[in-house]
Amino acid sequence: MSAGKVAGGIGLGGLLIYGLITLLMGGNIGDVIDVATQMGGTEIVSGSGRTPTAEEEELAVFSKQILAGTEDVWTQIFAQNGRTYVPPKLVLYNDYVQTASGTASAQMGPFYNSADQTVYIDLSFFSTMKQQIGADGDFAYAYVIAHEVGHHVQYLLGTLQQAHQQMSRVSQAESNQISVRLELQADFYAGVWAHHDNRMYHSLEPGDIEEGMAVASKIGDDYLQKKARGYAQPETFNHGTSEQRSRWLMKGFNTGNPAQGDTFSPRYNQL
Repeated sequence: MSAGKVAGGIGLGGLLIYGLITLLMGGNIGDVIDVATQMGGTEIVSGSGRTPTAEEEELAVFSKQILAGTEDVWTQIFAQNGRTYVPPKLVLYNDYVQTASGTASAQMGPFYNSADQTVYIDLSFFSTMKQQIGADGDFAYAYVIAHEVGHHVQYLLGTLQQAHQQMSRVSQAESNQISVRLELQADFYAGVWAHHDNRMYHSLEPGDIEEGMAVASKIGDDYLQKKARGYAQPETFNHGTSEQRSRWLMKGFNTGNPAQGDTFSPRYNQL
């Protein structure tokens, strides 16, 4: 994605990218915090009061442009289906931030909070992502924001609330499987965004899709667990394998059709 094209309106519908450091600390970057209210706009806050670096300021501008692009795409898609898209708020922060559900630290990584319909992104995460899992580039960064916006789409459609209600009534293993379904669908929505954003703005450049696939291959539960522990525990997966995440991302991009993103009907072993 070139800077010029970004300025015209670029966004991505949703992927969870989390660094090895967070996994080692027991966190799940991209976790969805669930409740319900309504806000809009974008702001940069600093929990510790420190001034953002020049690089963080640049990423903040880029992030706001990505969010604007997701609004363009999802507004059009919702309208075509007789719905109204209400965009999420974007809060870019460093160190820690106060949310409608309490205080969140940078260790959480990117996440969506439906309590205030806000996507929260720690600006230092992009450099952590590059250092810890080797994911870099504009498309990779857009992918992070897009995935979280995908959770907002789920919230607006009622999918998120239904899934969380079901998760509260089942065992941890079953809850993890529902979480995987949510995350794969958000990956799919990321691909849908990329499809339509490119159609509307010709925003993709050679190598962008490959960049996204490279990132997807490094954010699966199996890859990260093996990297951190030397082995994987499938029963603890709550985001999906590298293969699943890459495949659902590409399915969204290839079809551009949100209706093709049903991750809840198939048997779990067929996702």
